[in-house]
Amino acid sequence: MTTIRAASINDIDALAELLDGYRQFYKQQSDVNAARDFLRQRFGQADSRILVSEDAEGTLTGFVQLYPGVSTVGLNARWTLNDLFVLPDCREKGTGRALMEAATQLASEHGVARLMLMTQVENERAQHLYESLGWQRNTAFYGYLLDVK
Repeated sequence: MTTIRAASINDIDALAELLDGYRQFYKQQSDVNAARDFLRQRFGQADSRILVSEDAEGTLTGFVQLYPGVSTVGLNARWTLNDLFVLPDCREKGTGRALMEAATQLASEHGVARLMLMTQVENERAQHLYESLGWQRNTAFYGYLLDVK
């Protein structure tokens, strides 16, 4: 059985391993210490919401991270679901779905009007999950990126 709960600073070592796995999925070099430092910043600044999945033995099996923001046009809160990761051995068991549903519930509890996310064009597995949960592909806006550093 999978349990979804808010992450705490006590989860930082296990969560850093998950974050490192997530980064490697996106072709980044492994750096658990940098992942741990990044998470310490998130907890210290309280600028994101992190939910974790935990198996019956108390092992973290995945996480979802949301960043609060606002919409000037909508005059409301919008959160960016920036990260979703599930250990490879735990995929296809409903963990990702449970994390996504918990993220939606958390947003609803905080009066958030809209969740947003981006995923790689090739990540069809994730796209199928999102669409099965009612997420709609944005066809009204183009996304742009600018590397500043």
